[in-house]
Amino acid sequence: METLTLSDYTSLAELRYQIRCFLSFSEQAARAAGLEPRQHQLLLSLKGLPDGARPTIGEVAERLQIQHHSAVELVNRLAVAGYVRRHRGGDDRREVLLTLTPRGEKVLRDLSLHHRAELRSAGPALVAALRRAMRGTRNSNGYHAQAAVRKRGRTT
Repeated sequence: METLTLSDYTSLAELRYQIRCFLSFSEQAARAAGLEPRQHQLLLSLKGLPDGARPTIGEVAERLQIQHHSAVELVNRLAVAGYVRRHRGGDDRREVLLTLTPRGEKVLRDLSLHHRAELRSAGPALVAALRRAMRGTRNSNGYHAQAAVRKRGRTT
């Protein structure tokens, strides 16, 4: 049976606190730029898609871990505000691809520069908390108590 020490709980709590501090910063920065936090996340996920990923609503829904219909609504609002544009796929005309508009590129660049500056400042505490939480305690079989990472289900 896996055991956790008070130190393990303290490490996990500190990691959660550091993550929440960064997320709070990010949410406030997005709102100051005139976006809702999820809208900023969608712009960033669209711009930062890995090589080979198609810029579709389904892909950004997966990247944001939200339902497809929630991603559609986010894209609708961003399109009306002039941050993203929809266009049809090449061979499959049913496929809808997304691109950032120049306005979307600008707001994302400004926010990303602001986030990078914050990470340079607060990042060391976040990394230290992550390292402490990852160390964890080993059970009698030599496995880390916090070693199992499971993919979370989507939320609305």
